[in-house]
Amino acid sequence: MTTTSATQTPVANGIRVALGIGGVLALIVGVLILAWPNKTAIVVTAIIAIYAIIAGLVYAGLGIFSQHKGGWARVGHIVLGVVYIIAGIVAFMNLAQTTMWLAVFLGILVGIVWIVEGVVAMTALGDASSKAWTIFFAIVSVIAGIAILFSPFWGAQILWWLLGIALIVLGVMNIARAFTFGRRRP
Repeated sequence: MTTTSATQTPVANGIRVALGIGGVLALIVGVLILAWPNKTAIVVTAIIAIYAIIAGLVYAGLGIFSQHKGGWARVGHIVLGVVYIIAGIVAFMNLAQTTMWLAVFLGILVGIVWIVEGVVAMTALGDASSKAWTIFFAIVSVIAGIAILFSPFWGAQILWWLLGIALIVLGVMNIARAFTFGRRRP
């Protein structure tokens, strides 16, 4: 009687392959972000612009061809589709400026979210198991949020680099996991 080890099951092999492919992709994107941060950001902006155009076509198509929606719902879908398409085309007309705008927008958004997160942490202080860590987290979060709001583009650049570093680390870890997943220790 032969027993199948965990390393030979199709499920384990599938997970191993998924971890490996995901790890390699994360590693590649992380290296691209660190090696060519501006060009990689422009590529991401182009992907977002392509998504906007495709989403616009889908929404417009839903509005035009849907027979189950009412008149205003169809008009709304068509208008939304046109807005998406125009946004995608405008983004493609000057990818560099759109990339800068997205960076500033995301910097402002992250700054606001961090400030709100710090304030929320302070309001939940009564339920916290560690009041000192909660206060420390809240203060750091608010200060970081304010710092990013004063220079959102700089903040977005730092976050972009941190994303690149994180993707490299996670990519290497997932590649290592792909080689070790399902292996039994003696």
